[in-house]
Amino acid sequence: MTRTLRYFLGLTLLTSSSFLAAAQAAKTTTPATKSVPPYPKPTDVPPEWKQLAGIYRHGEENVLIFERNQSLLWRLSRSTELPADTVADIPIQVGSIGSHAFFLNGSDDVSIISLQKDTSGQVTALSIGNKTFARADAGSDPAHFYHVTPAQPVAELREKALKLSPPAEPGPFRKPDLVELATLDPAIRLDIRYATTNNFLSTPVYTETRAFMQRPAAEALLRVRHKLQPLGYGLLIHDAYRPWYVTKIFWDATPPEGKIFVADPQKGSKHNRGCAVDLTLYDLATGQPVEMPGLYDEMSPRSFPNFPGGTSRQRWHRDLLRRAVESEGFTVNEDEWWHFDYKDWKQYGILNVPFEKIAVGGQPAAVSH
Repeated sequence: MTRTLRYFLGLTLLTSSSFLAAAQAAKTTTPATKSVPPYPKPTDVPPEWKQLAGIYRHGEENVLIFERNQSLLWRLSRSTELPADTVADIPIQVGSIGSHAFFLNGSDDVSIISLQKDTSGQVTALSIGNKTFARADAGSDPAHFYHVTPAQPVAELREKALKLSPPAEPGPFRKPDLVELATLDPAIRLDIRYATTNNFLSTPVYTETRAFMQRPAAEALLRVRHKLQPLGYGLLIHDAYRPWYVTKIFWDATPPEGKIFVADPQKGSKHNRGCAVDLTLYDLATGQPVEMPGLYDEMSPRSFPNFPGGTSRQRWHRDLLRRAVESEGFTVNEDEWWHFDYKDWKQYGILNVPFEKIAVGGQPAAVSH
């Protein structure tokens, strides 16, 4: 999806306009260098630390728990603002008093903090004295992501959208030349969420599990893949070219209060132009996606490209992905670590060609503007 995450967070997660300034600092995008990887891969940490790391909230107080340099740290903000780098970090020492408690080493005292966990061991809340801080991010459960109930069945919305045409654009534009990403290299794999029920509408929207990009962007992505191969990583694609009618479905399915999260079909999106890609890394040895500080399509500050939380290794993976992709002409979206736009996106018009009408590895059979 395309959306303004700052707006969402200001309304629902931290509920204050003062959050916007602090969130801006947490997500400020600094141009990445071409060196990959940026620094040696950090040592992994115990699973219990990963289950605890996250954002927690009680009233106007927010707690960020994360790992850095093999130390578990606590950062507290006594306002509605997300804890920032200017706030002192307090070391946490995991204790042995019961399975749901640990010690917090403050400047002058030691506190026992009780943890609430779900059946998978994920920490859902923590209590300090008479205060309970509930988890304010998605954790590891996709059920906590942003979801909407479509205003009408998606099948009906698709039927209506397919009868419409994208907005007229002045141009001129380059001739579209969509390339199927899966045909470029076997190490480019697909996990197309909008072809499954694992998305914000909880129902398939794409008719086929495929991914396309304009040829220059696709070739740049292939070069990214070649840079990552010696490091043991492949690319996992969540979304790429998106027909305009799908953008229209997203818009019509989303209630008024949620339209800030989806692209306006009257403007189209970079996905519609075949010049945007949502992706992550997977381990070539295991075939499994790597861990990032936040999850794909998560609606929390963990989605910011410079979010300071998570673990050192998770942040290393996120930074490696960004440096590799940006080294080939892409730019990361300021709200989403997984979303990258190709530099030439303005050279292409909005496309509305369904996946089933695109020849494998070739050009679209027809283009509707």
